[in-house]
Amino acid sequence: MLLALLSAFALSQAYRTVTAIMATGLQGDFGLSASSLGAFAGLFGLAFGVTQFFMGIGMDLYGLRRTVLSAFPLTMAGAALSAWAPQYHWLLLGQLLIGMGCAPAFLACTVFIARHFPAARFAFVSGIAMGGGGLGLLFTGTPLAWLVQRLGWRAGFVVLAVLSALAWLLIWRRVHEPALPGPTPTRESWGMAVRRFGALFALPHTLGILLLGMVSYAAFLALRGLWIGPLLIQRYGFSLVESGNAAVAMSMISLFSPALFGRLDPGPGRRRIWLVNLSLLASLLYLALGLTHHAALNLGLVLCIATLSGYSVLQYSDVRSAYAPDLTGRALSVFTMAMFLGVGMMQTATGWVASWALQHGIEPYQAVMTSIAMALASGSTAFRWLPAPPLLQTGPRQPG
Repeated sequence: MLLALLSAFALSQAYRTVTAIMATGLQGDFGLSASSLGAFAGLFGLAFGVTQFFMGIGMDLYGLRRTVLSAFPLTMAGAALSAWAPQYHWLLLGQLLIGMGCAPAFLACTVFIARHFPAARFAFVSGIAMGGGGLGLLFTGTPLAWLVQRLGWRAGFVVLAVLSALAWLLIWRRVHEPALPGPTPTRESWGMAVRRFGALFALPHTLGILLLGMVSYAAFLALRGLWIGPLLIQRYGFSLVESGNAAVAMSMISLFSPALFGRLDPGPGRRRIWLVNLSLLASLLYLALGLTHHAALNLGLVLCIATLSGYSVLQYSDVRSAYAPDLTGRALSVFTMAMFLGVGMMQTATGWVASWALQHGIEPYQAVMTSIAMALASGSTAFRWLPAPPLLQTGPRQPG
């Protein structure tokens, strides 16, 4: 059942990274500026993030299976609309539908693992799940670049729409969520569910968790999902397939790095300081990527960033340890919402930064990577100095 749910997550990963390969074709067909390209890429994350709130409630009230099966057809519709889109605004509408349809994909996997796997195995199993979902990133590397170079970017959306339909059928056929042990919980109303979600924001330690969550994965996805192709093509003259090869290398590494960090998880007592140090190290790597102009060195930095990106699985473990058991599912939902709102905002903001840099005679990728580094450093600092979870101050309720 987890593998079936991961098929939707893998496609979600593919959709959120298509811009890196389709950027040149989209700019050629629609005359998009860097800011418009960033807005297109960022709309997926914004739609995905906003919809998380409703998906989290839906999973609590109706279960994972019904929520995913109800939402995912929007993804198919959005991909079909994008393949047909005669104008940029239709393309944006397609991206909006895709983001909404993919919204429950990863959350369903995370909540399924939290409910049906031992707490001590949460980080490791989540790492494997994140790596498995990364198979979608492989498609948006060399294979998509090859397809787009020969048949155009619209063909990419057609293939993704067909794969989405197959994933929906697989989930419909295979996923039947087992009952949880113990008494059946009382069914909440929507109003009660909304109030309980709102209560999370009143807890002092939530802010620091969300601020780091908004920038950590967003930084990786801004590079892998938007800027890796344009940077290599425009800075060093790479071909579309060559830039796709670099994206595949990043994706291959990202298949295994979450499981690696899940295995290395130091536990609740030391996990937060690991997160601070790892996010600061990532910030330095992005800064170096922006300031250095050497193709081999830049590729090396890109691969280091891909390796380090797996630390995001420790953030999910931190969320699981930071809240009482009855709040775990909601806390994971709110964290995922913040993470993808951050993705949307960072991709949109870096598009603006690139346009501003071009207007002022500054190399755009230097400005973009520097802004990502500053965002990561700010999120890391907030996570370090804002209040820590009381559960971790007094000792965790159980390992993991």
